[in-house]
Amino acid sequence: MSDLVFIAFPTEQKAEEVRDRVLEMQKEYLIELGDAVVAVRDANGRIKLNQLVNTTATGAVSGAFWGTLIGFIFLMPLVGTAIGAASGALGGKLTDIGINDQFMKDAAQSLAPGNAGLFLLIRKMTTDKVLADLRGVGGTVMQTSLTDEQEKALRAALADHSAAPAEVPATEATPSTGATS
Repeated sequence: MSDLVFIAFPTEQKAEEVRDRVLEMQKEYLIELGDAVVAVRDANGRIKLNQLVNTTATGAVSGAFWGTLIGFIFLMPLVGTAIGAASGALGGKLTDIGINDQFMKDAAQSLAPGNAGLFLLIRKMTTDKVLADLRGVGGTVMQTSLTDEQEKALRAALADHSAAPAEVPATEATPSTGATS
């Protein structure tokens, strides 16, 4: 079962930075995401979604390829390309993968103008390592389907401003053998 997390940030840049950090953790197999979307509320109150995959563009490219291929069969490659690209773009626009776009737009209405939110659809994660890596990044948990304990741990990790562990002086870190060098 997947979990949904929505975290608000003061800027789009900060939300993108945290999304990049989470995507790096995915490369390290610490977290498995179904989707990661940054929603931005502009000064006029409009919501813009920055998705990882642009399904419209992907559909247009795929449709253009298949349209060209079929167009060659009927000796009309340009017509086939145009029809294929248009139908692929339409199909891509109507395709919604990951988190429902309307849900994200509705939830992002709670953001203040100029703020951004990060939506994460989490399939699996190594909770302690992910929270340790997110420690001190800031942000406010707006909505989540995590358990109460996991949500409290996430809130604490985001708010923890002592992100850097205290350094141990070198003299205390190495055991003394009694010999001098």
